[in-house]
Amino acid sequence: MSTAAPQTWDEFMEGVWRQNPVFVMVLGMCPTLAVTVSAINALSMGAATLFVLVCSCGLVSLMRAVTPKEVRIAVYIVIIATFVTAVDYAIQAISLALYDALGAFIQLIVVNCIILGRAEAHASKNTPLPAMINAAGMGVGFTLGLLALGVVREVLGAGSLFGVALFGAGFQPWVIMVLPPGGFFVLGAWLLFFAWLERRKLRRAASLTEAGQHV
Repeated sequence: MSTAAPQTWDEFMEGVWRQNPVFVMVLGMCPTLAVTVSAINALSMGAATLFVLVCSCGLVSLMRAVTPKEVRIAVYIVIIATFVTAVDYAIQAISLALYDALGAFIQLIVVNCIILGRAEAHASKNTPLPAMINAAGMGVGFTLGLLALGVVREVLGAGSLFGVALFGAGFQPWVIMVLPPGGFFVLGAWLLFFAWLERRKLRRAASLTEAGQHV
């Protein structure tokens, strides 16, 4: 088997799991906490960020040989802003209600440290295909992180999922979940859960190592 496929998979999975922007690197917290009051908002912001990530990292990689080091950050921001503008107009054309719900956070994708970080740390040092695959992994990881918060907050805070009611008329919504503190509570709960999984993994590895030494 060619080594290209495992390397490609590793590039993609780096952002999805091992370096997840939300739950591992804890980046992009403004949109993570602000727009995740519903699953559809979370999915839309994640998809917009994914598009900007992949396109901007691909273009940064293509231009890496002709971009002067002294102005590279300014060039990255112009590239990112171009694709953010395209997303901004696309969302306005698709749904004004969604555009109003996401508010200024669409334009703030320009300064999202996940995108600028990928451009500087990876895309500027690699060919377009690996750069875009790595960016896609980061975008998918960011989208999954937003969805993890959005689903919990919408189900508990509104009793629905993607706008579809899940419970009967007797359900009492947890109003705090659609308020700013709810975002912090849910994010903290997910971080605690993933920390528990990591500790469990380490304990299991230590137990296997100890068992092997006694054999």
